[in-house]
Parts: sequence; structure tokens; C-alpha cells
Amino acid sequence: MTSIPLQIIDLHDDGYHPLIEVILFGKAFIMVLDTGASKTAFDQTMLAEASEATFISESDKLSTGLGTNTMQSFTALISGMQIGSVLVDDFEVAVLDLSTINIAYGQMGHPQVLGVLGGDILMKYRVVIDYGKQLIKLKKPRVKRG
Repeated sequence: MTSIPLQIIDLHDDGYHPLIEVILFGKAFIMVLDTGASKTAFDQTMLAEASEATFISESDKLSTGLGTNTMQSFTALISGMQIGSVLVDDFEVAVLDLSTINIAYGQMGHPQVLGVLGGDILMKYRVVIDYGKQLIKLKKPRVKRG
């Protein structure tokens, strides 16, 4: 089991968001830990700036949440992401325009985020969130037998 610190930010009377650092393409990024997001999603602009080599393809699905159900989305296959000492297996992310989130964060003095770490990763790595200690714990994925 691996423990990773969380940074809990105050959204100025609108709740709190837990942030976590991840390493992608050898660079450190901040992501929102989002238990309400079914899938991990990256900001299109930040992902493109992080690596020219990322292949982003159009998705036939419209994204829901984020205040709309009509947002065009894209997908990308991500490899080599690291959370603490845990290397995350290759996985597909939604790629969206999350600029409004980063603008709002900037206005509140918070860092820009690469995106949201969603239920797909949280479930696979059996994440336990401890708000009191401001950390998360990741476990190795269970091996599927069959």
C-alpha cells in the first residue's frame, strides 16, 4: 500500500477539492481527486502542451457532468503516469476543454489542474481517502482470474 499526500483547497464558501500530484511524461501535474467522476479526464490544452506525442482521438460520446451534457469529448491512451510510487497501467482518459475550471481556480489563487482523477483509477487501485490526515492510500490492482 502506498500513501500520497493530498492538498485540500477551499473553494471560497463553495466547498473543498482534494488535489493530488501525479507525474506524467516526466513532469509533475496537479489533478483533482473526484469521486463523482466515473472516468479520469484531462484538459485538452494542458495535455497537448505536456506532450506532442499524445494521440488524441474524437469520441462518439458526449460528456455529461461539468455543468453540461453536450460537451464534445475526445480520448487519449495514457501510459507511464505515476501516482506516488505507483506506476499506473496504460489507460484511456477523456480529453475535454477544462479551461473554465482552470480559470476559476486561477481567480481563487489555486494552481491549474491537468484534470480529474476519476472512479476508473480510484476503483482499480482501491484508493482510500483520508481527509483528516490529508492523504490517500493506493493498493495494487487485484489480478483478474479466469
